Amino acid sequence: MDAPQPHTQSGYLGGKLLIASPLIGDPRFDRTVIYMCAHDSETAMGIILNRPMTGFRLPDLLDQLDVAGGAQAADAPVLEGGPVDRDRGFVLHTLDVACGPATEQVGEDLGLTATQEILNALASDAAPARALMALGYAGWAAGQLEDEISLNAWLVADADHSLIFDDQPEDKWARALNKLGVTPEFLTAASGNA
Repeated sequence: MDAPQPHTQSGYLGGKLLIASPLIGDPRFDRTVIYMCAHDSETAMGIILNRPMTGFRLPDLLDQLDVAGGAQAADAPVLEGGPVDRDRGFVLHTLDVACGPATEQVGEDLGLTATQEILNALASDAAPARALMALGYAGWAAGQLEDEISLNAWLVADADHSLIFDDQPEDKWARALNKLGVTPEFLTAASGNA
């Protein structure tokens, strides 16, 4: 089996984190942290990492989808991955499990899969070492994300597994900012001053 190839181009933001600034101006993205799965000259796509769905866990979703053993899956949140295709599921995971060509390599060491095969793996002893499930994604047309970054709507940071896969979504935004040496209090106060 061929190893999946990265779904990004050099010089773009695939494999990075986008961190919403107070200037975002869109409540759908207020205080979000997004893992960028794909970015090139035509499009950009990412998964919001810090918006868990209220009262909806991975075993619940797998059970609703009639995935065998779903109730025994890791008790993890299901994330609101973004405003696009909200009824479609995406699993961001380590590459110790890959589903052939259905797994797109995103960044250096993660895969994105949206098939029944990965759902079956999540409910089994062959689950990826680290994974998260999201419904929907964040997407941008050609040049749109670059425009938003130039307007200071987003900050960019390197991604790491501890931030991507931890189970503390409520403070993920502040911790992502801290990776850049920025405290949320300073950023919020500074954004209103000319």
